[in-house]
Amino acid sequence: MQQTDELQDEEIETTLFEIITQVGTARSLYIEATQAARAGDAPKAKEMIAQGAEAFNEGHSIHSELIRKVYSEGHEPVFQSDGRVMLLTHAEDQLMSAEAFGILAEEFVALYELLGSKGVLS
Repeated sequence: MQQTDELQDEEIETTLFEIITQVGTARSLYIEATQAARAGDAPKAKEMIAQGAEAFNEGHSIHSELIRKVYSEGHEPVFQSDGRVMLLTHAEDQLMSAEAFGILAEEFVALYELLGSKGVLS
């Protein structure tokens, strides 16, 4: 039983770190997209947003699957330790942050394109 619990602990922690990694990658790509747009490279900015969206969607998918597992019938509680609860909280915080960065990156890219088309940016 102890070995099974340790395996489950490792799987859950691995899953949480996968979420953090994917959405962290997305957030970084969204920031890079904004920087590319500011530099006048709209095609690169749009590609970075697309790559960021892929990473975000992967992280979101992993998170959704975790929720399905936790709420499945007969599932034993897995978030009883403070460490795992904190890791889950961090993963979800990063998920929400990445989502906000994605929305803002799209808006900034559009704004920089508009400003560039009006000759405001040089």
